[in-house]
Amino acid sequence: MALCRLLSEPMATKILSLLLILSVSLLTADEKTPPNVIFVLADDLGIGDIQPTSSDCKIMTPHLQKMAEEGITFFDAHSSSSVCTPTRYGVLTGRYNWRSRLARGVLSGTSDHLIPAERATVGHLLQKAGYHTQMIGKWHLGWDWAKKGKPDGDIDKIGYSKWDGFDWSKPVKNGPDINGFTGYYGHCGSLDMAPYIWVDTGKITAIPLREEGVTREEDPYGWYRKGPISPDFVIDDVLPHLFDKSIEYVNARAEEAKDGKPFFLYLPLPAPHTPIVPVKPFIDASGINPYADFVMQVDHHMGDLLAALKEAGIDENTMVFFTSDNGCSPQGNFEVLAEHDHDPSAGFRGHKADIYEGGHRVPFVVRWPDGIEAGQKTSALACLTDLYATMRDLTGQPKEDDGGEDSFSLVPAFEGKGMTERKTLISHSIGGSFSIRQGDWKLCLSAGSGGWSAPREPDAKKKGLPPVQLFNLGLDKAEQKNLVDENPGKVKSLIQLLGKEVEQGRCTPGNPVPNDREVTFLPKGY
Repeated sequence: MALCRLLSEPMATKILSLLLILSVSLLTADEKTPPNVIFVLADDLGIGDIQPTSSDCKIMTPHLQKMAEEGITFFDAHSSSSVCTPTRYGVLTGRYNWRSRLARGVLSGTSDHLIPAERATVGHLLQKAGYHTQMIGKWHLGWDWAKKGKPDGDIDKIGYSKWDGFDWSKPVKNGPDINGFTGYYGHCGSLDMAPYIWVDTGKITAIPLREEGVTREEDPYGWYRKGPISPDFVIDDVLPHLFDKSIEYVNARAEEAKDGKPFFLYLPLPAPHTPIVPVKPFIDASGINPYADFVMQVDHHMGDLLAALKEAGIDENTMVFFTSDNGCSPQGNFEVLAEHDHDPSAGFRGHKADIYEGGHRVPFVVRWPDGIEAGQKTSALACLTDLYATMRDLTGQPKEDDGGEDSFSLVPAFEGKGMTERKTLISHSIGGSFSIRQGDWKLCLSAGSGGWSAPREPDAKKKGLPPVQLFNLGLDKAEQKNLVDENPGKVKSLIQLLGKEVEQGRCTPGNPVPNDREVTFLPKGY
C-alpha cells in the first residue's frame, strides 16, 4: 500500500491488477494437472542398441534420438534383474524382485499370478491420484487361466496333453486388473511362449482352434514354441497391433486428459525378443540382420505413438518413458552384429541373464515437454524400480512403509541435478546371483556371470575362480580386473551393506518390512 501512495491512483490500480494476475498464474502452476504417463518397456534391448545411449550404435533409431533430444537420457540406468519377469515385478511394485517368492528364472505363459492383489503397485498409486490405468502388451507376471479336470481313462492312450487341462471358454482371473489396472489387453508370457491368446480384461477374445509353432531349425530368428493359437493372434502382427491398440487408447482418453483426468498406460513390448519377426518395410532395412531390423521397427512405432500424442493435443503434458527389461539376448546373433561393428552392450561386459553390466544396464529416455528441459544427459544412478517413487512424488502422495520399498524419485534428475537420493543398486541374475553397487564399486556375489555368458557358474567353479568379484566401474567398465584380493575391506563393507538392505526389506528410509521369503545372497561355502 505504501507503493500505491507514491504512485498515481490509475498506475497503482494497474500494478495491483498485475500482481493479482501473477498470483493467480502461480497458483494455477502449483495446481497443474499431473502428467499423463506412458511407460514403454522394450524386451531384450541392449543399451548399445539405440543411438541416444550409444554413439557407436549402428542401428538407425531416429525417433528415439529425437525423443532424447526433447527430453532426458540416462546413462547409468538399470533393470532390477537381467531377465523378463523379475524386472516387470520391480517396475510395477517399486520393490526389488528377489524379495518376492520368485528366487530365480522367469514365469511361463501358463504360470499363475505372481503379484498378490494386496501388494502396492504404481497402478494402485496412480488410481488413488485419479488416473485411468491401462496395460497393453506382454504381461509375463502370470495370470490364472481357467482349468478343468483330466479326462477319465488311460491318458497315454487317448492322447491327453497339458493343453487339454485348460478351459479357454472361461474368463481369466487375477490378471493386471488386480494389480491396479482399470483395464488390460495383452498376452501372458513372452511371444515365444504358448498359449498365443489375446486377453481383454479377463476375457479371451477368441478360443484357440489349433496349435502352431516354428522350430529354431526352421527360423533361427523367428522361432517360437508350439502351442495353442487363437484365430485373431498373428505372430508377425503382434508388435504393430499393440501399438495400434495403444494409439487407440491415447485417442480415447485425450479429451478427459485435457479436462484434468490423466491416464497411465503401461506398454510392455514383446520386441525385439524372439520371435524376431520384422515386417515390411523393415525386413533387411538395417543391412545387418533381422534383429537390427526389428529394433528399427520398434523405433518406427515409437515415432507413431509420439506423433499420436501431438495429434491428440496432449503431447506437452504427457510423460513418456522408453527403456528395456534387460540387456540384449544372444538370440540377436552377437557374431553377425559384431561383423557390422555393433555392440548391443556398448562396451560393457555380458548380456541378458548376466550379473555383469550388459545384463542389466539399459537404455532409459524420458520425455515430458511441460516438466523436463530438453536435451539433458545424466549419469545419475537409476533403477526401473524408481518409477513408483517418481509418480508418488509427482502426484504428491505420502510415503508409506509398504509400497516402493526400493524406489527413489527421479524428479531431481529431471530438474537437472546430478544425482537422486539413490546411493546403492542391487542387481540380480537369472540364476539368482546378486551384485551390489555403491559409487564406482560393484561387488558380484558370483564366481562367473551368474547367467549365460562365459564363464557360467559351473565352469567358473571348476576353474577355481574366486567366489566373488569386485570391480571399479569408473576405471574398468568392462569388468575385467577382479580387485577382491587388493580390497578386502571394500568387499566386507559391501557385503555388510547388502546384508542390511536385504534384512530391512527395503533400501529406502522407513521402518523394516518383511521379504516374501528367506533371502540368501552369499555363494555356497563363502
